[in-house]
Amino acid sequence: MRRSVMHVRGWVRRVGRFIGDYFANQDPTFWTALTPALVVAALLFVRSPWSNYIFDEQEALLANPYVNGQGLGVWDAFHRDFWGLPNTRSIGSYRPVPNLIWRALWQVSTQPWLHHWVNVVFHAVNAAILASFAFAVTRRRRLSWLTGGVFLTTAVLTEAVTGVVGIADVLGGLGVLLALAALRLPLWAMPSGVFGAVGLGLLCKESGMVAVPLVPWVALVVAPALHPKRPWRVPRAMLALVAAAGALVAYTYFRRHFFPVTLPAALQEPLPATEPIARRAMHEFQRWFQQPRLPSDPINNPLINASFPQRVAGALRVYWRGLTQVVAPIHLSGDYSYPQEPIPQRLYTIESVLGAILLSVPPLAAVIWWVRALLLERRERRAANVSSLPQPWSSRLTSSWWMAIGLLWVPIAYFPHSNIPVLLPTVRAERFWYLPVVGTALVLAVLLSWLLRWRRWRRFAAAVVIAFLLAQAAASRVHAFDYTDDLVFWRATRIASPNSAKAHLNYSVMVGARGRLDERLAANRRAMELAPEWPMARIYYGDTLCRMNRTEEAWPHYKKGFELDPNSSSLIALALQCLWDKHAIEPHTDELLDLAASHRGTWLAYLAETIVYDGEKHGGVEQKYRPRGYNRGPKEE
Repeated sequence: MRRSVMHVRGWVRRVGRFIGDYFANQDPTFWTALTPALVVAALLFVRSPWSNYIFDEQEALLANPYVNGQGLGVWDAFHRDFWGLPNTRSIGSYRPVPNLIWRALWQVSTQPWLHHWVNVVFHAVNAAILASFAFAVTRRRRLSWLTGGVFLTTAVLTEAVTGVVGIADVLGGLGVLLALAALRLPLWAMPSGVFGAVGLGLLCKESGMVAVPLVPWVALVVAPALHPKRPWRVPRAMLALVAAAGALVAYTYFRRHFFPVTLPAALQEPLPATEPIARRAMHEFQRWFQQPRLPSDPINNPLINASFPQRVAGALRVYWRGLTQVVAPIHLSGDYSYPQEPIPQRLYTIESVLGAILLSVPPLAAVIWWVRALLLERRERRAANVSSLPQPWSSRLTSSWWMAIGLLWVPIAYFPHSNIPVLLPTVRAERFWYLPVVGTALVLAVLLSWLLRWRRWRRFAAAVVIAFLLAQAAASRVHAFDYTDDLVFWRATRIASPNSAKAHLNYSVMVGARGRLDERLAANRRAMELAPEWPMARIYYGDTLCRMNRTEEAWPHYKKGFELDPNSSSLIALALQCLWDKHAIEPHTDELLDLAASHRGTWLAYLAETIVYDGEKHGGVEQKYRPRGYNRGPKEE
């Protein structure tokens, strides 16, 4: 026994020594960084091979007619949205590259486990690109490894890496990081590289547009490091700006050609000249960009019903909470919908004020760090002939560059997801942090590197750095375990977000699919208590009672749900079909006809009258109007 213990200890020491030597003696070039990045990403983010379709994956994969290849050609990816829907039925996301990848993998396997490996591999690739870019700029091995390591292990990115739908965020990040890598090219080749990389990112996710301000800023800051003999800061920054903006323009006209949409009424006319210039500029950009119509559901995003000041206050509160999760990922959740993130009752709270400070002050601080870098660079150039040296710059200067980039990067990269310029379908999601975490990784890497330079407290500093990285890694692994299957996912989500009605409702569906109706009823009841005016909560609660043969108890909840949303065809069909199956339509015939009469021109009127008069013919609700079953493929269009 003792020999076995000694053998294990010796093996652990040898492995630890090998790992330590690898990072201490190897420069983090892309290929050197990629191998450990792949190993760490797999250890932290890979989910169970027996995992099933979780959350949005049912719509993105299983119910996606393009991925399934149901009568659609390969190049129809450019005529369909992220969910495989045509432009006439789109719910807002145009991302053809992920669909092309999913369709190719669907020919190999229909299991979501295979599809999520794309995210894991490309997350490792992104970390390797970032580490190698850091080394190209700073020539500091430790700072570069820390930059890639912090980005790789940040636990708030688990949703993007472990969930299949996060492919858009990971590949969008790849496009932006490739644009940074393109800054290393000669001046004549750099614009083409930036243009291609940003274009790729945009075809993966629209938020890649943040590259337009960020990539030129990075070019301006790091030109002396990447091109010490001929920095040409301003020309490089201007060319990067033209290339990135050109990619945005090309992408927009490409999407408008292959995926035309009708502008909402609010955008069809210009704003009057009396409106503030910033608002008019944003309005004109939206008119030109022609973003496909986004879903508008106050359950997923309560800020839809907020006044603009309340919306900003709520958005700043969410921003602060997200930033704290980046540093201290104590509670990670797959959902933050109503009323977990409600409309703020007060405009000024500690969290909203801190969010405002951290959204507005870092860009100013970034400019100050850049000015400091300019002064340090001038001093160092005067002190020595640095143009011929391979690593001429001091740690103070390289840290200044890193801080100047990181502090500006975080708020700019997050802003399109903030719900301030545009209302999104979701009030808060951890995958929104994929690009902003590039900036936090730069800042944290500098801080951790400074800590490791404490000679007097070297062991303590090393322990703090290791503990931080291990804490992030542990939180990533624990959150990735939430993706074991749909039941585990929603159980974990309702624990992490106890005030999310959606989390409780989805958990009820999962336990109900496994025949545990008592648990489903309790979870349904909690969802209804949290969101009493949510039609889905009402009808699902009634549906559980109906399936338990308690149809008379179910009817008041069904009726309330019908009245709250008389045009939700799938919910109404779900309820009516259960009543039909339980032979409970006849006792409520008069009430159904009264509801139809008072809601003329709605789905409620049509379905109620049809089941009353033609129920025998169709066996309840007409088959084509019944909702898609749980864990089933797409309905016919």
